[in-house]
Amino acid sequence: MNKRFVGVLIFAFVVASVASLMLYRLLNRPQSARAAQASVQIVLATRDIEVGTVLKEEDVKLADWPGAVPAGAAAKTQDIVGRGVIAPIFAKEPVIESRLAPKGAGGGLAAMIPPGMRAVAIRVNEVVGVAGFVTPGMRVDVLISGNKPGGDNGIGTMTRTLLQNLEVLSAGTDFKKDAEGKPIQVQVVNLLVTPEQAEQLSLANNQTTIQLVLRNPLDHEVAKTSGTAMALLFNGGKLKPSAPANDVQPKPKPRRAAAPKVAAAAPPAAAPPKETPFVMEIISGNKKAETRFGATEGK
Repeated sequence: MNKRFVGVLIFAFVVASVASLMLYRLLNRPQSARAAQASVQIVLATRDIEVGTVLKEEDVKLADWPGAVPAGAAAKTQDIVGRGVIAPIFAKEPVIESRLAPKGAGGGLAAMIPPGMRAVAIRVNEVVGVAGFVTPGMRVDVLISGNKPGGDNGIGTMTRTLLQNLEVLSAGTDFKKDAEGKPIQVQVVNLLVTPEQAEQLSLANNQTTIQLVLRNPLDHEVAKTSGTAMALLFNGGKLKPSAPANDVQPKPKPRRAAAPKVAAAAPPAAAPPKETPFVMEIISGNKKAETRFGATEGK
């Protein structure tokens, strides 16, 4: 074999080996650097933590987290110890800000109430509580039944939908969301409402009969209903709105009897003009005589 050809092969092999080694190092170094930079320490849960729990030091720990850091993840355990949990946290999962109550809010039901909202307790029984299926996390509508103030105009007891799509915060003393939806017989249900809705529920709870209606949690559409009444159940007629109390039509004023018309007295007939008689004098000697013509009377 030609020595020159062998030398060329050896030179090409050496060049290829050096190029491959340099390419390997070039591609491997950034990956190692990125891997080293992506590993940071954040706070992870040491066990499954339920809603309402107040975090303790043994519930969390600092650990390396490869990859992108979740938004809101805590970097110090002292920042989250003592805060209440408002959403379930699983073991080895990052503890993020959105799942914790504000500092000083504590735990339990009060920590689960968002700012600007209220929790209202409603007395329920097996019927009102939809046979115990109104559990934490469910969505319900509130129906009220009673007599309309100011008279019912013959329509009887009326039922209408007062509020819709309200979240159930707790059933009895249980405020943990049950994914299986098992029935729970309770006496009180707490609903998450606005301050205005809280006033309406408080009045309705004392003055009317309340019924809870269970709905699909994914159904957020507000149904428009006009309510129903006893008259509608029995005769199928439409409800007639009662006239407002202040809408009173004025009574018609009595008309005065017209005075009988008196016929105007006819003017007195003009007296016919007197007929002037024609007088003829006849003189005979010393005698004088008159003769009248056209007179109504004789001489």
